[in-house]
Amino acid sequence: MIRNVVVGRLRPDVPAEQVEAALQALRDLRVEGVTIRMVSGTDLGLREGNASYALTVDLDDEDAYRVYDLDEEHNRIRREMFAPISASIERIQFRLPG
Repeated sequence: MIRNVVVGRLRPDVPAEQVEAALQALRDLRVEGVTIRMVSGTDLGLREGNASYALTVDLDDEDAYRVYDLDEEHNRIRREMFAPISASIERIQFRLPG
């Protein structure tokens, strides 16, 4: 199983509703032939300097990740909903043990 982790920092003055709408769009995303297990949310502010939002997506294997990564709707959400509100976005993919 592959875990994709995304951590982002928001631009100043982005409304919470806009962030939640972008995260919800990803939660609602369906990619044909790919099982997507996603958890996402915004920072609780428990420690200064944290990122603004994060999400993890678990996918069956590298092929499933590639299909997910190249999906047209997924890339529209990235481009139209996350790019305008994010000052930075970091990603990593790694294999889960087992």
